Amino acid sequence: QVQLVESGGGLVQAGDSLRLSCVASGRTFSGGAMAWFRQAPGKEREFVAGISRSGGSTVYADSVKGRFTISRDNAKNTVYLQMNSLTPAETAVYYCAAGGRLLLPGRGASEYDSWGQGTQVTVSS
Repeated sequence: QVQLVESGGGLVQAGDSLRLSCVASGRTFSGGAMAWFRQAPGKEREFVAGISRSGGSTVYADSVKGRFTISRDNAKNTVYLQMNSLTPAETAVYYCAAGGRLLLPGRGASEYDSWGQGTQVTVSS
């Protein structure tokens, strides 16, 4: 498995931006697709964005398309999530996930075999 550590969360106001980072260690980082999920209190974990092993293919949830950007730097074992124009409804714990067998990112949590501990993002109105 890959060990994942997220950072970059915090308290921001509506309309602000944040950049999340996820540093991986363990199994070769470049071995699979990566993704970000989020989970708000009382809600199920939901897919936010995913990126292929090479970084050449990305997918986004409709709700974040055009505002969020996922990227990865395999030389630094890091995946990023740039979040712009945040809304209070996006307050959640954001999780990084790694799918060692995935070439392309999937939207299902069960497709990923390694998870970080999460980083809290709170957006105030």
